[in-house]
Order: sequence, then structure tokens, then C-alpha cells
Amino acid sequence: KIRARVFNRGFDQIADSRSLAGLSSNIQVKTLPSPKDGSLHSLLFEWLYDLSFSVIRSNQIPSKMSAKSINHRNNPLLQAALEGDVSTGKWIGEDGVLLLGAAAPIQHLKQVLGAVLIVSAADEIDNSVRAVRIDILKFFSIVLVVTILLSFYLSGTIASPIRRLAAAADIVRKGHGNSDSIPDFRSRKDEIGDLSASLREMTDSIWKRMEANERFAADVAHELKNPLTSLRSAVETVSRVNDRQKQAALMEIIQDDVTRLDRLITDISDASRLDAELAREQMVEVDIGSLLESLAHVYFTASEGLSENKFCPQLVFKNEGISLIVLGNESRLVQVFENILNNARSFSPCDGTISFFLKQKQGFVCVYIEDEGPGIPVESLEKVFERFYSERPENENFGKHSGLGLSISRQIIEAHGGAIHAENLYNQKNERIGARIAVQLPSRDL
Repeated sequence: KIRARVFNRGFDQIADSRSLAGLSSNIQVKTLPSPKDGSLHSLLFEWLYDLSFSVIRSNQIPSKMSAKSINHRNNPLLQAALEGDVSTGKWIGEDGVLLLGAAAPIQHLKQVLGAVLIVSAADEIDNSVRAVRIDILKFFSIVLVVTILLSFYLSGTIASPIRRLAAAADIVRKGHGNSDSIPDFRSRKDEIGDLSASLREMTDSIWKRMEANERFAADVAHELKNPLTSLRSAVETVSRVNDRQKQAALMEIIQDDVTRLDRLITDISDASRLDAELAREQMVEVDIGSLLESLAHVYFTASEGLSENKFCPQLVFKNEGISLIVLGNESRLVQVFENILNNARSFSPCDGTISFFLKQKQGFVCVYIEDEGPGIPVESLEKVFERFYSERPENENFGKHSGLGLSISRQIIEAHGGAIHAENLYNQKNERIGARIAVQLPSRDL
């Protein structure tokens, strides 16, 4: 398939590898096309292939010299060879086959006598490239089919559930749905299942918070209504009474109601902003032992000033020198233990004892505050932590406490990841001899 020709300096052909010795005719060599599959899809594929790559090949080969133009004097390969240079080129023949050519000078003692031109058809290269391209196209077709199938599969297993979750979340955002409105994909055990579980928990938490706020608003309205009603009645009556003693008694009632309202508003304000404050505050390491020791020192100092009136019961603090660290908000933890201590002091007899002690138990710091008061009714052990519930001593004036102390304490402890509960103390005769408040906080491993 290689044809060699020799030209003299006048661009005349003087030898051709396809001319037989003694014959004037040239040997015409033409490669027969390979047999092709006559099926419709095969012909269509071949036509598309030829159409596509003919455009690519024509762009790659700007020269379109015909085979007959080989002998022209303006042939760039021959011109370069007769000037003493070796040159190469490529062009499309009359039959559309890519031809590769190379020309080199024929020299004798550096004198150029002629040039030899060698031309070869590139059909073997085309066939090899064609086979590789067809293999690539087959592989690409398989990958394309697999990709399309995977896209349908992923659309059904990922995109569709995410669209359903997004639509359900939008319904909840508009206030028309609850946690049951979120599709439950927890059985999938994958990221979609985790997302579904998180959305359901978040929605449930939001609805619980909304319900708690509604209950809190109703409780606030109820608690404020009582002193306001009393205050209104006293104000209306005081203007109609001429007796000085009765006016003084009514003014005392008005003063008590105003004080009670001020206390209620202060505690309600503290309770309402507690969640947001705890969420913003940075938790730090707090030594519970040192905190309780400082609180006991303040109590002892206050007791010394009131010892003549025997107002404060005795406080016993058992620390045993251990240092227990928790992560938390120190000022809020102090508020919790002050609330508990004040409650214990209210119920303890003057000659009674309040005991403070702490232990470490299975990753928790446990603080126990015990008193020697009458204890807590069994049915009220959990109610004492509800908002505005007040179980007060019989000798204490009504309205002196808002009933939010232990509720706020539980709110603070739960925000720290802990727990708080109340229980009674009994003697051997199964008689109540006091109450105990137990606080658990996660310990900080050092």
C-alpha cells in the first residue's frame, strides 16, 4: 500500500513503484472494503459514525489535495525536497482516503539531483482508530444506560423522600401540621432516615414548646388575676370606709398585693427568658464542692446575725474534701441551690437541721439537700416542680412565694443535662421525718 515515485529537478516523474518493468501502464491498487453487517441498526450506527467523524477529520486535515495534484510543480512536498529539505504532509485522496506523504532530496556530493516521494494510505490507521472509537462508544453507551437507570433509582430513593420531607416541613412552617405530618423514614437506617427522625423530633419539640408557652400564659393570667382582683376590691373599698383602723388594714392588703404582683412579675420574667439565656451562655467548668461550700459559708454568716431570733435552722455540710467538676452556668446553679435551701429552711423547725452532701455516682455528681420538716404529701412529690404550685408551711402568709422557684430550678438543671426530684424521709415507724431534694449533674471527666 506504499507508493514511491522519483522526480527530477524539473518536476518530471522518472520512476514509479507501481509501474512494472517493460510495461507502460501503471498498476492500480485499491483496497476492497471489509464486509459489513447489513442490519438496520448496524447501518444506522455506521452512518452516524461516519457523519460525526468526517466533520472531526475534515477539521483536523485542512489540506485537500487530490492524488493527481502530486505531479504539479507547486506541490509543497516536492518543492521542499528539491530545495534539499525533508518534508511530510497529509491530504485526502480522490476516493476520500487519508493519505500520508513524505519527500526527501536525492543528492550526490551535496548536489540535489531529484526527489523521492513516498505516499501511503492511512486506512489501516483509520480502521484501528475506528475500532477503538467503536469500543469507546459501546462502553459509553453501557455507562449511559447504567447512569440513566441509576438516576431513576436515586430519584425514587433519595430525591423523592427529600421532596416529601421538604413539603411536610413547609406545611409545619405555616402552622398547619405537627410531628405526624413529617414522613417517617426511620426504618431506612441511612441519612434520609436520620433526617426524618431529626425533623420529627424538632417538630415535636416545637409543638411541645408552643403548648408549654400557651399553658404558661394561661397560668400567668390566672396568677396575676388573683392579686389584681384583691387589689381592685381593696382600692374600691378604702375610698368608702371612714374608719382609720379599717383603712389601715385595707392599705396593708393593698401593699401586700402590690408586693406580690412585683414578685410574680419578677419571677415570671426570669422564667420566660431562662431558656434563651441558657442557650446563649457558654458553659464553663464549675467545682460543685467549692460552690456548695461558699453557699454554706454565706448561710452560716446569715445565721449568726439571726441567732438571737432562732430563725435559721442549723446547716450541716458534708463534703469530705472531694472536688467534683461539672460543665455549667455557675450563677444559675447557685440560684438552684439557693431556691432549694430557702425551701428547706421554710419547712424546717427552728431547732432542726438542714443537711447538704454530695457524691459521685456513675458519671454524675449527685447533690442531696435534706430537712427535718413535715415532708411533702406523696401526691405532691412531682407537683412541687410545676409552675405556680406552692406547698407552703401553715404559719406562712399566703402569697409570700410565687410558686416558680422549684419549676425554674428544674428548668435550669435539665438545661445542664441533669435531673432533679423530691422524695420523703421516713423513720423506722414509717413516719415522715423530712424531705430530700436530689440533684444530678453530668460530671466533667478531667
